[in-house]
Amino acid sequence: MIGDIVTVTVDRPLGSYHPKHKDIYYPINYGYVEGIMAPDGEEQDAYILGIHEAVQRFTGKVIAMIHRFDDVEEKWVVCPENMLFSKEEITDAVRFQEQYFQTEIIM
Repeated sequence: MIGDIVTVTVDRPLGSYHPKHKDIYYPINYGYVEGIMAPDGEEQDAYILGIHEAVQRFTGKVIAMIHRFDDVEEKWVVCPENMLFSKEEITDAVRFQEQYFQTEIIM
């Protein structure tokens, strides 16, 4: 899936809080890719980097996958087609949520 173009439906826009864990603030847009089922039985989750305003939908390129060793979920990292991010930049951007898991970034 890395390199694929996908459309993310944003259900947690930049500036929002997690619906169940009110202390988790979303400094980036976060959502899911419709029609692609993840191992948790839900649609595939995705972080959106490089967009600095809240959006409802976004089409971009999958540049990385965040593999969680201690969870069944994996998260995709999506950004505009003309942008690139390093592993360190991705780690910093998703730390707000991924700090609670043991992860590796696959690029």
